[in-house]
Amino acid sequence: MSACVPARADSARPKHVHPPHSPPPRGPRRFRVAGADVSASIAVFLIALPLSLGIALATGAPLQAGLVAAAVGGIVVGRLGGCPLQVSGPAAGLTVVTADLIVRYGWRTTCAITVLAGLAQLGLGCLRVARSALAVSPAIVHGMLAGIGVTIAVAQLHIVLGGTPQSSVPDNLRALPAQLASPRPADLAVSVLTLTLLLLWPRVPGRAGQLLGKVPAALVAVAGATVVAALAGLRLPKVDLPSWSSHALATLPDGPVLGLVAAVLTTTLVCSVQSLLGAVAVDKLVAARPGLSGRVKRSDLDRELLGQGAANIVSGSLGGLPIAGVAVRSSANVGAGAVSRNSTMLHGVLVVIAALLMVPALEFIPLAALASLVMSVGLKMVSLNHIRTVTRHREVLVYAVTTCGVVFFGVLEGVALGIAVAVGVALQRLSRTRITHDETEGVHHVHVRGQLTFLAVPRLSRVLHQVPQGADTVVELDGSFMDHAAYETLQDWQKTHTAQGGSVDITGRRPGTRISEPADADGCRCRPWTPWRNHQCERPQQAPPPGADRQDGTGESSGTTTGPSGADGPARLTGRGGPGRAAGSSGRELARGISAFQRNTAPLVRGELARLAREGQQPSQLFLTCADSRVVTSMITSSGPGDLFVVRNVGNLVPLPGEESGDDSVAAAIEYAVDILKVRSITVCGHSGCGAMQALLSAEPGGARTPLKRWLRHGLPSLERMPEDEAARPRLAGRRPTDAAEQLCLANVVQQLEHLRAHDAVSRALRAGDLELQGMYFHVGEAQAYLLSEDAESAEGAVFELVLETDLTA
Repeated sequence: MSACVPARADSARPKHVHPPHSPPPRGPRRFRVAGADVSASIAVFLIALPLSLGIALATGAPLQAGLVAAAVGGIVVGRLGGCPLQVSGPAAGLTVVTADLIVRYGWRTTCAITVLAGLAQLGLGCLRVARSALAVSPAIVHGMLAGIGVTIAVAQLHIVLGGTPQSSVPDNLRALPAQLASPRPADLAVSVLTLTLLLLWPRVPGRAGQLLGKVPAALVAVAGATVVAALAGLRLPKVDLPSWSSHALATLPDGPVLGLVAAVLTTTLVCSVQSLLGAVAVDKLVAARPGLSGRVKRSDLDRELLGQGAANIVSGSLGGLPIAGVAVRSSANVGAGAVSRNSTMLHGVLVVIAALLMVPALEFIPLAALASLVMSVGLKMVSLNHIRTVTRHREVLVYAVTTCGVVFFGVLEGVALGIAVAVGVALQRLSRTRITHDETEGVHHVHVRGQLTFLAVPRLSRVLHQVPQGADTVVELDGSFMDHAAYETLQDWQKTHTAQGGSVDITGRRPGTRISEPADADGCRCRPWTPWRNHQCERPQQAPPPGADRQDGTGESSGTTTGPSGADGPARLTGRGGPGRAAGSSGRELARGISAFQRNTAPLVRGELARLAREGQQPSQLFLTCADSRVVTSMITSSGPGDLFVVRNVGNLVPLPGEESGDDSVAAAIEYAVDILKVRSITVCGHSGCGAMQALLSAEPGGARTPLKRWLRHGLPSLERMPEDEAARPRLAGRRPTDAAEQLCLANVVQQLEHLRAHDAVSRALRAGDLELQGMYFHVGEAQAYLLSEDAESAEGAVFELVLETDLTA
């Protein structure tokens, strides 16, 4: 009977068999928020709340619009954006644009423009052109923000004084004298109190300042002014938040088509550029925070643009202000310890809660307090640091024109003026080429400094025709660019001059230019780190005829030599010239290298060396390394004159102090560096393929006590420290040493650090906390550096960590 019972429908389904000795299956992932994200979101919320109301007030929009934009920016951009720790919301950089749109088209049409700008951002994000926005000159961007800041400050100054701002900066400036003559005392008092708290709160000294500094100054200033105004019973305009049921939403845009298109383009430009630059700035903040760069990914700028576009669509549809990344809130988010995008999203949720539950408390805030807060933000947008930067790069004209254009004509017009001036400055620099002609010992030199374009062709042609027919000529090009017109002019003249019996030698840095060295060896244009044997700037020497032997300076044959077995083989020259290189050739190479330095490098470092000559050397590091010619200390440490006090010897050895085993040369250098120069760090650097370590491994007892063998006895303790237990030996992170020589190189670095500690000067500085020791290993073949882990207390188990590349521009 049981055979007739139908089987259950699910009995035919394949059953999952849990494999033995494996962890139990995990359930569905639960959403978790790190404690650091919670505390960071609260800090950002306390900053965002008053700023959102203040920016809404400055634009003339309903005050709820600022809260809507803050909530949408936190939640939508926080979830969809490409920069996890950037906080988005209503930004001061959009204040002028939004205020102008509200005056021209009204609030509901402005919301529709925000939606269209969001759609435009979505399109740009899909086209993956976010990186192209960063091609705008920083002088233009900083000038635009400075102009917006001036506009905000001038407008809000009227509210600070108890008046009403006008629609443009010129009108506000004209009305300012009358406003200054008759301010309202209550508004002015609240404004002064707000600005005073903003200025003094971050500067509270001592431990109390460290504790109080965790509370944002903006919140303290607005809250303090609100409490004082309420207790004093001051009668002045305050925040008015109408019911959410009457909140105005977006409508179809109404107005001239060209004007609406320009409005959408302006909003898109400002929102996108400010957000993308903010994302790049946040990446730099993340990289500077220890332990965070590995947990937080670098910004995806195209995704960030998509997230900003989606947020502007939602914000505009719900009657909110335009949204962009906000530098103040983003830096506060990173500084407060945020580790993921959850902090940004949670801050948006807190804004929603405040907008729904804290309306009665928010309506006690005086408008003068919010105006003072926004005015201070506007003044900070005129950054003295940015002005110094553009001045140093000779772009102050672009900055000034952009700033004035934004202030007096508008954002889009000001940016257009800045771009036009930037193009003009670039063309002027491109055309500013210096061409000179002089004669030395019968050779005519034509020297071109700067970029050689069609704009310089008339001057180039005029100077070239000053060269007499049939003369020997050297044309020296110091620029990095030559366009087609200049190339043809130079080439045609070269052919004509050569046909008339003259000679033309063209030298320069331009790729593709034939480099031919003049007789005085000044034509070397190879890279600074090019070994002498790889220089391509030497005139080729004619090979000797077949069967002829080269003669050295003594008249003896150096072409072949007879070895011990009597077989003929290629000559092996030893001594200063090295293998296959005569002593005279090395002298010429040295002279050539010195000449190239005097010509190309000395002009660049002469100012710094002059400063060091006046002030004396103040190196921060004693760098003790091997005398091996492949270890170029300044190259592998990217250091310059005055950075390193370098001591080099065979095997990077530090002899122990003492009369019998000590070495006064190394000991004197250590004492001078620590006691006189006051270096803060000493590095012992070993390297792969060290001949001294190989000599220690292959040394046999007995034999002649040569100076080299006597010196290498200081490395015997390193050899003795190589234990039998392989796990206890010093090692490289990620791999084992390739052979015993590399193992000894690593052990030698750790051993020499212990020898350093035995020197009195070093031990005193270590006890006082004025000095640190570190070990380094450089793999020559891989061009890779390793640093001894700070946790390594001895040679046993010491690990040399890989030094990774870091992106410094992100």
